[in-house]
Amino acid sequence: MKEYTTEFIRNIALASHSGSGKTMLAEAFLHYTGAITRLGKVEDGTTVSDFEEEEQRRNLSLSTSIIPVEFKDHKINFLDTPGYTDFVGEVISALRVSDGAILLIDSVAGVEVGTEIAWNYCDEYNLPRFVVVNKMNRDNANFKKALDSVQQISEKRLINVQLPWGEKLEFKGVIDLLTMKAYAGDGAKSQDIPAEYMEEVENARMELIEAAAEGEDALLEKYLEGEELTAEEIQRGLRNVILSGEFVPVFVAAGSAEIGLESLLDAVINLFPSPKDTTPAKAQGKDGEEILEPVDSGPLAAFVWKTTADPFVGKITYFRVYSGSMASDSRVWNHGKGTEERLGTLHIQRGKDQIGVKVVHVGDIATVSKLGETSTGDTLCDKGHPLELTVPSYPNALYQVAVIPKTQSDSAKISPTLTRLCEEDMTLSWHQEPSTNQTILQGMGDQHLDVAIRKAENKFQTGLNTELPKVPYLETITKQGQAMYRHKKQTGGAGQFGEVHMRIEPLKEQDYEFSNDVFGGAISSNYMPAIEKGIKAVMKDGVVAGFPVLNVKVSVYDGKEHAVDSKPVAFEIAGREAFKLAVHDASPVLMEPIMNVRITVPEINMGDVLGDLNTRRARVQGMETEKGRSIVTAHVPLAEMLRYTTDLRSITGGRGVFEMEFSNYEVVPTHLAQDIISNRQKELAAAREN
Repeated sequence: MKEYTTEFIRNIALASHSGSGKTMLAEAFLHYTGAITRLGKVEDGTTVSDFEEEEQRRNLSLSTSIIPVEFKDHKINFLDTPGYTDFVGEVISALRVSDGAILLIDSVAGVEVGTEIAWNYCDEYNLPRFVVVNKMNRDNANFKKALDSVQQISEKRLINVQLPWGEKLEFKGVIDLLTMKAYAGDGAKSQDIPAEYMEEVENARMELIEAAAEGEDALLEKYLEGEELTAEEIQRGLRNVILSGEFVPVFVAAGSAEIGLESLLDAVINLFPSPKDTTPAKAQGKDGEEILEPVDSGPLAAFVWKTTADPFVGKITYFRVYSGSMASDSRVWNHGKGTEERLGTLHIQRGKDQIGVKVVHVGDIATVSKLGETSTGDTLCDKGHPLELTVPSYPNALYQVAVIPKTQSDSAKISPTLTRLCEEDMTLSWHQEPSTNQTILQGMGDQHLDVAIRKAENKFQTGLNTELPKVPYLETITKQGQAMYRHKKQTGGAGQFGEVHMRIEPLKEQDYEFSNDVFGGAISSNYMPAIEKGIKAVMKDGVVAGFPVLNVKVSVYDGKEHAVDSKPVAFEIAGREAFKLAVHDASPVLMEPIMNVRITVPEINMGDVLGDLNTRRARVQGMETEKGRSIVTAHVPLAEMLRYTTDLRSITGGRGVFEMEFSNYEVVPTHLAQDIISNRQKELAAAREN
């Protein structure tokens, strides 16, 4: 592959719902431009994009692949993103480093939830975009219906740049409104537009010219005065309205049949911006925010947007250069980690293949292997000019599993393996839940976590089993309580003695407070740490149901000690038992985590979703409608939301999405608390027997 400078590079994300044909379109581009000699198929597991074993097993893209396509002395870096909503983190990362996006619409299904999510993220990043109505050769293909479905999710104006030449099995090619020619098959050769399409073409052409005229004041003036715009002026004006986001151009294709490729690649080069034409990136420097001009001579700033583990190559770091240039066998500074990294050979990635390069110019996307400390979200820069680029925000995890090592050797590897998985994927996270003593892995859905567990086994040789996570309940008290406990043990020789009088009360502002209110030396102050140690041990293990105790103020106000038999261990036991008795005297309750939930569903599913929420003890906070979709906000106990991702997809046919974050703890209703307590006690008893 030859070297490309900034103005000849395009970084374009392919995004849409799963099954819209992104991977096959990228494959068709490679085949058409001669990069591969044989067109692969998703179902055969032979595409360049889907090279992971797990992707081939599922016939599904699970991570973003880089597909650089060389066309007319330009290099187009296509980022083929997953369409399944569980892998939205990959889409966000890809859009973060792209300068434009192509959203594929299935000609039969129209806009689906994955496409809508990608569209909204394009809005967030202000990305210019194309709509490509794909699979026009399918039975039941309907160009107009597919286009209407796009218009329903956005107020942006769609403008036809192409019209389909036939539909379904009659789909021959595309009619291009810029060149006013028809292109059969892959579009390498043009021909005159068939007469039966001329009226429709003329009307669409007029709309295109009107849209292009809005791109420049001089063009608008010329158009309004009745003068004809030249082909170059139409293209220039159209490019301006696309880059400003006022219009979204519409193209047609059938990727798997290699129809409509040439004119689409031409449009990518002519209508999308090069990295030189985009708004300069901003980075945080030591003297505040800096504007980074996209020039090779600028200070180095390369954003790491993805890392993967390869069993043969090791860790592969994907980066995009926003300023300066990077060379193989050089050194760079990772300011976030405070460490210098030595670069080996830089590569242009094409699927799993690596093409070595000496220099990566500003605006390009490349990879480097075996970096020690660098992970996703880091910025690589010059040591003398430290910079940090903005990391995109990722959605909160929606689905959890408890993970258990399969063997003793897996037990030692579980922490580093989970950490590496989460470094690769910003929508994965893990933590140790102290109240349930479980290791919790969190992600966007069951498929997402299933893929992560398989990756742990295949790439990191760590076997993991999963089970339903337990809800992290807490215990607290609702009123003042008091108790005394005397610990007395007399055997041959020295005995043990300690007596503690204790008062406890609810404490809202903090988890725990301890005060020594003993007067007159009834208990020596040097025994207080032992008493407190006993209290903390009980708070950790729980009193009522074996969950941690919080929000308690403890006052030790009296007691007795023995000149010979009193020891710290005696007061630790007395403190522990007195605290248990005091908690029982203070009307203890069980607390459960409550989540803030925001659910977005098609209006038609609103009734079903609300009915389902009622069965989950939800308190609906509000309802609104936006772009034909209903949004419900509610407070729902976490215990009722553990598998909501799967349930919501089932209720809405996959079109419902939700966000969830922790809100607060609330008292568990009495009728439920008793079941939870008895189940927990059985569980603890079984654990003790084992």
